[in-house]
Amino acid sequence: MRADVILTPEQVKATALSIVRQQYPSGAIPWYASFDGYPAGKVDAWNHVEAAMALSASGFGEEARRAYGWLQGEQRPDGSWPAKWEDEKVTDTGGESNHAAYIAVGMWHELLVSGDEDYVRSMWPMVRAAIDFVVGLQTPLGDVKWIRWEDGSVGAESLLTGCSSIYQALRCAVALGERFGEPQPDWELAADSLGHVIAHHPEAFADKSRWSMDWYYPVLGGAVRGRAADELIAKGWDTYMAPGLGCRCVSDQPWVTGAETCELVMALNAAGDPRAFDVFADIQFLRHEDGSYWTGWQFEHQRHFPGDRSTYTAAAVLLANEALADATPAARIFKEINGRPLAPSPLSPPCDCPQPAHT
Repeated sequence: MRADVILTPEQVKATALSIVRQQYPSGAIPWYASFDGYPAGKVDAWNHVEAAMALSASGFGEEARRAYGWLQGEQRPDGSWPAKWEDEKVTDTGGESNHAAYIAVGMWHELLVSGDEDYVRSMWPMVRAAIDFVVGLQTPLGDVKWIRWEDGSVGAESLLTGCSSIYQALRCAVALGERFGEPQPDWELAADSLGHVIAHHPEAFADKSRWSMDWYYPVLGGAVRGRAADELIAKGWDTYMAPGLGCRCVSDQPWVTGAETCELVMALNAAGDPRAFDVFADIQFLRHEDGSYWTGWQFEHQRHFPGDRSTYTAAAVLLANEALADATPAARIFKEINGRPLAPSPLSPPCDCPQPAHT
């Protein structure tokens, strides 16, 4: 560990407080509070859970549990959540698969940080319903469709970033089931199938390669590890990295973002790449004096873009710091789940699936 780039306890507290200040009394955590006359950002379940994890890791357990309690109260009978709230009103009713899945990561993280098995057990029905919703969107190949609309129809596309996040969530959900005496072998099989398609079938996913998340998320989520992870990171490094600044949000724009950069830090750390520390140090120029973080930086125009200091950026910084500092019992959540490596299943054989014809 390189202590010179790790946030101090005072810095961690200030950054966590920047999230707390933007949390609604209900417990919901928007992307950002209203500022300069602009309305507050949206709430979505994935970023909300990420912020709750960051709060828990930073010693703000009460605020984290208010966030989880709000989510529990908003869950729908099918196990999903609306895709978007604005001003605490639902404005997009579609149920996204990766949004639903991430509560399993949040609850496994909460169990490790707090050690409070009774609390997490009380949230287990929420996790179980959410993961059943997600598995219901899995195709025979193994990919998971990105959304089910309110009328029951399913979105046509599967998304690589979302599915990579779901892979980790399924592993966490399986671990929770084992912990609570309710093993879920179907979820384990779903994870194996999903990991296989992420690692071997890029044709199953919509082409979002312009976005840096599709580059590093297969490593962050654990479906790609070892030499394959090293090769994947090397292949995209020059495309997505802005030297000395961080990771671009999209490959063709001069814009680095704190959240993507810190997720890349966690992916590098999970893969054993020591550059994780350098990249984390690079992104600290986005830190505001109050501990919050600007969302991004447009380096051709030399200005913050967009001009907000988002909760999800602060959360990604705190979770990256947790991982690099080995700061809590959950610090290895992107490396191992329940004592087993977060990696492709050791039982998965080499891919011998028929390959699609090239035209």
